[in-house]
Amino acid sequence: MSLYSIVVPVYNSEHTLEELYNRIRYVFEQIMQEDFELILVDDSSRDNSYAVMEQLHKADSRVKIIQMAKNFGQHPALLCGFSFAKGDFVITMDDDLQHRPEEIPKMAAVIKERQDVDVIIAKYENRKHNIIRKIGTKISIYATSKMLNKDPNLEITSFRLMRRFIVEAILNTNTHLPQIGNLLVQSSNRIINVPVQHDARKVGQSNYTFRRLAKDLIYDITSNSALPLILVRDLGIFSFVISIILGLFYLIRYFIYGVSVEGWTTLVLLILAYNGIILLAIGIIGQYLMNILNEAKKIPNYVIRKKEL
Repeated sequence: MSLYSIVVPVYNSEHTLEELYNRIRYVFEQIMQEDFELILVDDSSRDNSYAVMEQLHKADSRVKIIQMAKNFGQHPALLCGFSFAKGDFVITMDDDLQHRPEEIPKMAAVIKERQDVDVIIAKYENRKHNIIRKIGTKISIYATSKMLNKDPNLEITSFRLMRRFIVEAILNTNTHLPQIGNLLVQSSNRIINVPVQHDARKVGQSNYTFRRLAKDLIYDITSNSALPLILVRDLGIFSFVISIILGLFYLIRYFIYGVSVEGWTTLVLLILAYNGIILLAIGIIGQYLMNILNEAKKIPNYVIRKKEL
């Protein structure tokens, strides 16, 4: 019999936690008949989520609860939960009931049957996210496939089942603002998707706004790829070559026709364009330097306020 650790980042989910726990318990006790522990990590919720977590812990010692000192984000919360997980397999899922606990047996059956697979990632058959989240997901899948040489058909979602050694490898990676999906791809190429049903959100709205998705994408790109620097470099080379060609063209034109080149408007526009490119390049370099600075600071990814294990 295997032990499964289910790690759930919690943020403002007082109305869904009890149902989530009951459904997980039913799946493991009645369907899979396996041992489990549920690790709930409160990411500094503004509602009564932690009070509900305390009630669940008192009723069932298999529920371990942790409260963060501030809102660090989903991925640091997962790292925090990983550090307390004892299971042979570790599952990550959201707290909003969009991830169906009833799909866990399907994922567990695949990873037990296929010893060549290290990670199972759920692929939603009927994604219930809003249009902004869907577009952001598609862009993220394309970007990560280019940055990390990942299979473009492999979808990265937050509903996962991993072997323990993969989780240990992630914990040994000391990086600022970790992205669990990226760390998985960098740790193993034995990752597959398993199709699952995806439910609509029952309570509240998603915290993944367009601004947050864009910010995460920019950080992913500048943390895992030199693509922006390469693009600016190539643009600079192209501009230099064009300037040489135009210089030769106007010089020849001057000697043949004996006329000077006029066009202050064109000159001003070119100056503005080149200044814009220079400022863009400085901004991109500044983003990379800031990433390096944050890594050098060794700021902890999370701070635990209290825990009951």
